[in-house]
Amino acid sequence: MGTLVLAMMAISILAGSCRKDGAKVIKFSHVGPPEDARQVTALKFKDIVETRTKGRIRVEVYYGAQLGGDRDAIEGVRLGTIQMTTAGAGIFANFEPKMGITALPYLFDSLEQAWAFNDSALNARVGRLLLKQNMRVLAYWENGFRSLTNSVKAIEQLGDLKGLKIRTPENPVILATLKALGANASPLPWAEVYMALQQGVFHGQENPIHIVFNQRIYEVQKHLALTRHIYEPMPVVISERFWSGLTADEQTIVKDAAIEAQTFNRQYIRTQTEQMLEQMKAKGVLVTSPDLGALRQATASIYTQFLDVFGEDLINDVHEFIKHDKVN
Repeated sequence: MGTLVLAMMAISILAGSCRKDGAKVIKFSHVGPPEDARQVTALKFKDIVETRTKGRIRVEVYYGAQLGGDRDAIEGVRLGTIQMTTAGAGIFANFEPKMGITALPYLFDSLEQAWAFNDSALNARVGRLLLKQNMRVLAYWENGFRSLTNSVKAIEQLGDLKGLKIRTPENPVILATLKALGANASPLPWAEVYMALQQGVFHGQENPIHIVFNQRIYEVQKHLALTRHIYEPMPVVISERFWSGLTADEQTIVKDAAIEAQTFNRQYIRTQTEQMLEQMKAKGVLVTSPDLGALRQATASIYTQFLDVFGEDLINDVHEFIKHDKVN
């Protein structure tokens, strides 16, 4: 790449993160709609940062994929053209495979257990791997457990998934998990999912409850099974280049704001999930709770299948952490 091109990129990045009044600007991009927990939490983060810095740092929140999809936003943070984003951990696995460790099926029994892992030194060690990609993890906002919807039948037991054509994201662990459960799983870009479900191209899809509700999936899917097959947090990342340009006090404010927003976000997701389930039931959605033990057993081989991706040491460390957490 020529010197002139590099210089122009540097000027563009600088112009995107500063204003004439000297304020530093954080462009915070995510794909959630206005009512999504990501947007609500991002606005809380914005309020904390701007109040505590007295406007020295401004946060511009771009929701609904205004600056591109999840991968586009992550790539923007990596390059420094976008300062912050949040997305499912599985999306970050495209940039650092070990970031997808929490996508292993039935890894956690509860949100509390998952949060303990998210806040642990072990997970911080995994997060630091993104520094090689010019991204620093500040917090882990909540996405929740993924469950399954379909338009064909109620899922009461493992065998009920056999033959159902289920849409998944482009995440090999999620894809392998659904296949292990007996479904005919294949990926499809999210923008095409609603139409594909409406037209019957796919029988169903899987996502956290708040996404099923906010994206109105219940309009074309009348069966919801609380399979809770995969837990996925949403890392909140900031461009390391931008971070290095902040003063120590500013870094503390931004980091603390991300953590405080995380605390808010966790309770918000829990409350919203309960309320959304009740609202969907009222709209005629049939909710079932299949035996998770049988589903867990059916997906046990996934750990061995992805041993080379995550590494035996990391998988063992995660299992030891969870075992210890259960004891305590």
